[in-house]
Amino acid sequence: MSSLVRTALWHKLDEPGAEIMELHRHDRGWELRGVAVLALAGRPAHVRYRVECDPDWHTRAVEVVETWGHQDRQLRLIVTGDSRWQADGTVGEIESVRGSVDVDLGMTPATNTLPIRRLCLGVGEASELTAAWIRFPDLEVEPLPQRYTRLGERAYRYESRDGGFSAELLVDDLGLVAVYSGFWELVGSFDA
Repeated sequence: MSSLVRTALWHKLDEPGAEIMELHRHDRGWELRGVAVLALAGRPAHVRYRVECDPDWHTRAVEVVETWGHQDRQLRLIVTGDSRWQADGTVGEIESVRGSVDVDLGMTPATNTLPIRRLCLGVGEASELTAAWIRFPDLEVEPLPQRYTRLGERAYRYESRDGGFSAELLVDDLGLVAVYSGFWELVGSFDA
């Protein structure tokens, strides 16, 4: 059984777009369910996603349904207990992301919550990881080295690609992004 914990509504700062996401708690752990309407590579897109995590915030399943222009695409991933990633319906493992415990959906601030909650960094501490990055609009899965540094009680620095990109993140009491500098801002959140 699943229970809704919080609903978050974000708007994009760098281009038109918005997203609504629900954080659910269930007997197997946590789940993010979201819908985003935004531009991907200059074309309108509608993206629905679901990310299932265990109680320690390790990704266990990912589902993405994307409508981009006139194309509909879907991606389902299953993650084993030893962090092997497999696309649903295929025989083989996605070896390039073996060992990753976090998914990073490239079009949403929601999945930053996973490492923030999982790492439990103290102020001044940092941690490096490699996420299974889902690129949009093509839904390709590839490894993305990342670094999270906790700057304050609710402030983090996110860096990817060996420091090639960085952004300041402000989070709420549950670790959901309130501000993703220059890209996303929380319009409101509502507890169940």
